[in-house]
Amino acid sequence: MFGIGAQELMIIFLIVLLLFGANRIPEIARGLGRGIRDFKRATRDIEDDLNLRDEEPARASRRRDTAPRQDPAPERPAEGSSTKETAS
Repeated sequence: MFGIGAQELMIIFLIVLLLFGANRIPEIARGLGRGIRDFKRATRDIEDDLNLRDEEPARASRRRDTAPRQDPAPERPAEGSSTKETAS
């Protein structure tokens, strides 16, 4: 795998065991796992955001093309003219 054999891995493991102690190794591994998981999640979120930004212009053009047409607003009466009928 990286040119590291079983003897080298055992030596590295023993050095880590001596430096940190048996009780700290699971804590370190847990923290390392959380860090990797958070990094992957952040990377995935950024990729999703970028993909959404790429898709938004396409969605907007599709909405514009398929949007139902609305009737124009009714005309307003000219100023000074009354729309109320006078009762006689």
